[in-house]
Amino acid sequence: PAPSLPRLLLAPRKFTTATLLSIQPYADPESREEGRENATCLGTLLKTLLPPIHLRDRPGLHPREPSKQTPERTFRDMPGSNMPDLQKSTNVVYQAHHVSRCKRGQVVGTRGGFRGCTVWLTGLSGAGKTTVGFALEEYLVSHAIPCYSLDGDNIRHGLNKDLGFTSEDREENIRRIAEVAKLFADAGLVCITSFISPFTKDRAEARSIHEKAGLPFFEVFVNAPLEVCESRDVKGLYKRARAGQIKGFTGIDSEYEPPEAAELVLRTGELSINESIQLLVDLLKEQSIIPSGVVEEINELFVSENGVNLPHTDANSLPSISITKLDLQWVQVLAEGWASPLKGFMREREYLQIKERLQGSAAVALEYQGKHVAILHSPEFFEHRKEERCARQWGTTSPKHPYIKMVLESGDWLVGGELEVLERIRWNDGLDQYRLTPRELRQRFKEMKADAVFAFQLRNPVHNGHALLMTDTRRRLKERGYQRPVLLLHPLGGWTKDDDVPLEWRMKQHAAVLEDGVLDPQSTIVAIFPSPMMYAGPTEVQWHCRARMVAGCNFYIVGRDPAGMPHPDSGHDLYDPSHGAKVLSMAPGLTSVEIIPFRVAAYNKSKKAMDFYDKERHAEFEFISGTKMRNLARSGENPPDGFMALKAWKVLTEYYSSLQKEQ
Repeated sequence: PAPSLPRLLLAPRKFTTATLLSIQPYADPESREEGRENATCLGTLLKTLLPPIHLRDRPGLHPREPSKQTPERTFRDMPGSNMPDLQKSTNVVYQAHHVSRCKRGQVVGTRGGFRGCTVWLTGLSGAGKTTVGFALEEYLVSHAIPCYSLDGDNIRHGLNKDLGFTSEDREENIRRIAEVAKLFADAGLVCITSFISPFTKDRAEARSIHEKAGLPFFEVFVNAPLEVCESRDVKGLYKRARAGQIKGFTGIDSEYEPPEAAELVLRTGELSINESIQLLVDLLKEQSIIPSGVVEEINELFVSENGVNLPHTDANSLPSISITKLDLQWVQVLAEGWASPLKGFMREREYLQIKERLQGSAAVALEYQGKHVAILHSPEFFEHRKEERCARQWGTTSPKHPYIKMVLESGDWLVGGELEVLERIRWNDGLDQYRLTPRELRQRFKEMKADAVFAFQLRNPVHNGHALLMTDTRRRLKERGYQRPVLLLHPLGGWTKDDDVPLEWRMKQHAAVLEDGVLDPQSTIVAIFPSPMMYAGPTEVQWHCRARMVAGCNFYIVGRDPAGMPHPDSGHDLYDPSHGAKVLSMAPGLTSVEIIPFRVAAYNKSKKAMDFYDKERHAEFEFISGTKMRNLARSGENPPDGFMALKAWKVLTEYYSSLQKEQ
């Protein structure tokens, strides 16, 4: 400010080194390109006005004579100035670490192995470097690979806030980043840097810094045409540069030197963010940075198209085992890849969670209603310890539990082995078009250009409380920066207990909900999850969540008492209602999916709509139980206004009316 200028002229030595370092040559990160001119002027002014300031003149330091071993350093360089660098120290010796990279790799992350490297994203402002960098960081962290993203704007808030935008400062900016990235990589992290870094020589120096340290360096050219970058001009910098308000702006009046030998080129003007991340993941897999087991492979168990006839012939010549409808539903689950990486029914050692497997040479055919559906290779027969199985899986052995009842009534022997399914399983019930496999779902998400997919599983009709949870999740994802979140409405389509609404009627009800506009049909996929329902609470909900993760979902909504039911004897909750969400948050195999807990929704009598429950206003809310809902539907009565879409409610009343006619 002008009033302080005379004091600066009259008493320059009252400024300490620290004071000078705190002067900012640019107003804020948004206008940092504009600030380069101001930085140069300020640096020149200070260079003219101030004589060299010696560190020994700083208050609090005792004067001493410089020695040959410790050369005196003189503060001469200011941001934006063209003054020479600080005199370099000559009495420093690099100290080798006692911990090797191999040893460090054993404890960094949860997957083991040294994965330190730098992924250097370079390109014009607005090309998408930050978006790609943060998305890659999110992907790697979700797959338990430690990493950190260094972004240009963020770095200029701290480490490099003393630098302007002269050529010298830009060179120093990149040098510092390269050195910091090297340290991150040496610590075993995947370091992702997002910087314009317009000059070839600076990027070559960054690569050299890593190569000298024996660390992998991957230059990635985020290549978007200038017109695309200008169209994305969120900060308005291109517009100001075109108007002459910012000088030396890269791509306008300062050259960008594109890489000639980058390890990867991302054409972000043509690729979606997911496609860009997939290319980066492929690169890191090829370079053994990402282990092959990290990426979720969908393990379909169908016979190959060119070998269909031979397995059919083999099946006809093999001894066969008749299976039930429930067994066939599990065959479908395995065949479509929902339980990847499983390749079939568990053998005894897998059943007991022991890795070693017995070798066998025989095979048997699986037969459903007189038709061969699959071949079980290297079968192994072992005792069906029913009580132990039920106690471990359900925490109870009550024969009144509907699935436990089926287990107790099943055979005394189990058979496991690798599965080869002869053809895709069709039920011919008019709903097969909704039975999308994980591979088909991923393709649908890609076609919809989804940048986030959140799954909602249910085995009941959708009421407006469910819809409130789903729309609120979409809102929260958009607030987090996602542009195209897609909902996977994924009703369970296998066996359910007798008093549950059948799948056919649930699908009609879900269609009515979309038709009424309660959920957005343009950003919702309705598909059937083929798994049977086991009502096994926190144990089962891990399976439900992981299957959706295999299908490409990265968010999973979990509610109160998922996969639970009342205890068949006492009528109380069989499982703690909160344990499902807690177990999911701790499960080691679910790192690439984020758990979104339910917020409790109830009917707000004042609003005449479903609303998030507030215990401070308890009197305003009514909890409408499933039992009450079924009783209303059976009697043909309407629920309170706003509880369920009218067309959807009509479907329910038709279902219960059909039951009464059958009876």
